[in-house]
Amino acid sequence: MTDAIAAARDDDTIRAAAQQAFTNHLEYLSSGRISEWVDLFTEDGILEFPYGPKGFPTKVAGKEALHEYMKNFPEHFKVEFVDLHIHGTTDPSLVIAQFKSVGTAVSTGRPYNQTYISVVETEDGKISRYVDFWNPLVGMEALGGGPDTAVSAFSND
Repeated sequence: MTDAIAAARDDDTIRAAAQQAFTNHLEYLSSGRISEWVDLFTEDGILEFPYGPKGFPTKVAGKEALHEYMKNFPEHFKVEFVDLHIHGTTDPSLVIAQFKSVGTAVSTGRPYNQTYISVVETEDGKISRYVDFWNPLVGMEALGGGPDTAVSAFSND
């Protein structure tokens, strides 16, 4: 086997693991399996929100912080992720995906229909950095309030 063929097979294995971590992320989050969701990350994994409203964290780092941040998600939102499109990348450990959520905010019954673009870096099949591009206004409307309502949905106070 040539080095090029071996490298291509290695890339295919890395790409498959990265994409599986991403699809598991969607499955675990939508089914409220937060501990399993956290286990998809490296020990120092990062979740970033470049479009978060004022008061919303821009970054959550480390498994313990990720768990604390996301543990209440199932109490606030019931969602199904649909229309997944994973874009091809030259880096096999990188996943760039577009998808939607279809669901409701539990407290209001209002629709939570969100469009996402995610940029996900992986190491050895684990998520090391997840940049979540979403519209916080959709979350605020679903929860029936402003930025404080969105922030409180992820607060552990």
